[in-house]
Amino acid sequence: MTEIRHNWTREEILGVYNLPMMELLYKAASVHREHHDPNQVQVSTLLSIKTGGCPEDCGYCPQAARYHTDIEGNDLMSVQHVKAQALRAKASGSSRVCMGAAWRNVRDGEEFDQVLEMVRTINKLDMEVCCTLGMITENQAQRLAEAGLYAYNHNLDTSEDYYTDIISTRAYQDRLDTIANVRKTNVTVCSGGIIGMGEELDDRAGMLVALSTLDPQPESVPINALVAVEGTPLEEQEPVSIWEMIRMVATTRIVMPRTQVRLSAGRTEMSQEGQAMCFFAGANSIFAGDKLLTTPNPDVNEDMKLFELLGLQPMKPFVKKAQPETVEAVDSQFESLGEKPKWTRPDHQIERNELAKEKSSK
Repeated sequence: MTEIRHNWTREEILGVYNLPMMELLYKAASVHREHHDPNQVQVSTLLSIKTGGCPEDCGYCPQAARYHTDIEGNDLMSVQHVKAQALRAKASGSSRVCMGAAWRNVRDGEEFDQVLEMVRTINKLDMEVCCTLGMITENQAQRLAEAGLYAYNHNLDTSEDYYTDIISTRAYQDRLDTIANVRKTNVTVCSGGIIGMGEELDDRAGMLVALSTLDPQPESVPINALVAVEGTPLEEQEPVSIWEMIRMVATTRIVMPRTQVRLSAGRTEMSQEGQAMCFFAGANSIFAGDKLLTTPNPDVNEDMKLFELLGLQPMKPFVKKAQPETVEAVDSQFESLGEKPKWTRPDHQIERNELAKEKSSK
């Protein structure tokens, strides 16, 4: 069996990334088959339960309040609305629902209590539940775990070095601390990043170093291609090539053999052949539905046709880890602490982020 390593260096990862394509594909596909069924791909549905108005300045994100991107914001969805969406996703073949809220961090109170009830509701539908809500404390992670959360997503986005060219409103360490808080529970970790933001190959390797040296490694790693949205600081970035995506997927598979590698944002720009190559290279999860939070995504019917063409089967829920139990709110051992954590607010500015902010205010 392939060794699970936690001591990868940038130089080693770049060496893998830059292998001749056929050799890279062969190595990645071989590792993939050691640890996963190559004919099974998990289908997940990403649901924006609270859209827009985020106070962060992430240069790629159309939900940042400071940029003008024509995104229609909405308040937190009701539990019944979320349940209806989850049932629709399940009927379409999804085994996981990922709920995203445009928050900087979780705040104890009525809205978080509502999210906890959403988690309970979806877990009772026998679907995996993932949340991405921003930074969370240990107690908040424990409350999510009690409700039946299967996974928590908190992406590193890029390397620590390049991070300060993308985001100035929170620090890289805040992301690592959030992952550490999740690790104190039985909730699995989902953490990946975005390529095509103007980073160097060294930064892509740096991100994989940060992820692979976590012990344990994340159970899930999304690989996103930047979707450049008008009004954001990165609106003029050129799309990454399919070959870059294939190399990134294959390298991630080799460096993190047991992880589910998620082919995430940017699939609308990929041909069927390109996606097939990504599956061959080790991707074994996709997001279905017409949107990924706010950006376009292939229609689920198109995905099912591609699956049929390739002989792929949607993965059933709880294949990698047993379904968590749901503890009702009245029986919870963890109560709201009314926490007001002081997450980092770095004092540097990013010129292109500031220019996009000024442009949106005119």
